[in-house]
Amino acid sequence: MNETLKIGEINILVIDRDTVPGLFLRALDESDILLPNQYVTDTMHIGDTIDVFVYTDSEDRPVATTAKPKAMLGEIAFVEVLDTTPIGAFVNWGLPKDLFVPRALQKRPFVVGEKRLIRVILDEQTNRLVGTEKISGALELPPKTFYPNTPVSFMIIAKTPMGYKVIVDHKYEGMIYSNEIFEDVRVGQIKNGYVKILRPDGKLDLSLQMVGKAKASSAADKILSMIKSNGGMLPYNYKSDPDLIQKTFGLSKKNFKSALTQLVDSKKITVQENGIYGI
Repeated sequence: MNETLKIGEINILVIDRDTVPGLFLRALDESDILLPNQYVTDTMHIGDTIDVFVYTDSEDRPVATTAKPKAMLGEIAFVEVLDTTPIGAFVNWGLPKDLFVPRALQKRPFVVGEKRLIRVILDEQTNRLVGTEKISGALELPPKTFYPNTPVSFMIIAKTPMGYKVIVDHKYEGMIYSNEIFEDVRVGQIKNGYVKILRPDGKLDLSLQMVGKAKASSAADKILSMIKSNGGMLPYNYKSDPDLIQKTFGLSKKNFKSALTQLVDSKKITVQENGIYGI
């Protein structure tokens, strides 16, 4: 349970009392906050603890919601521009009150309908959450505990001649390379993948599949699972078309063949002219 209310974060609070506008929730320091009726359900009772996101309403009063925004304090998201004014723009971040992005925190003027990459920060003067396009200075160097095949979540933020720039866990800069992508990806997607290497410059090279021996094992497990779910047979073999392999399994032809050999050697499948059979 939260010691105090924290704007821009998920708070664990106790339901203190029921009122006409909604439920009032309380932190350990006795500070309270309204959860409006639109978020109240029949399963909520006095004394229960619930998880809520805390932000400020249209009158700059702290308010709670069970909805989750596209990005919380310190996090990054692609958001759609809904309206612009001489002093800033309003974007859709998934909550009833749109997020304001001051003109001074925009790299170039926002245009209604476009999507922009922003980071949510706290304006200390107004105690309001706002968006900023100034992201690079807030990124951190990744910890040295990011070894190969460490699982990570990342957002694809830009396409480059070499591949795609990404941001890992809202904090670290990384890259996935075009010649290692065997599935459809696009800017704005959030993907799960693996660390390939931590480079000397502090940036991460990433992969959508495991690397090294673990990659072969992961590919083999995927193929075996697909065989089982398809009744014990798949109509592919060593000679199957590379594009078809990529589309079906999300693997390169090289990795597919390596995984087949691993499964054959371990006597889990047989490969015949008309397909792969489980044993």
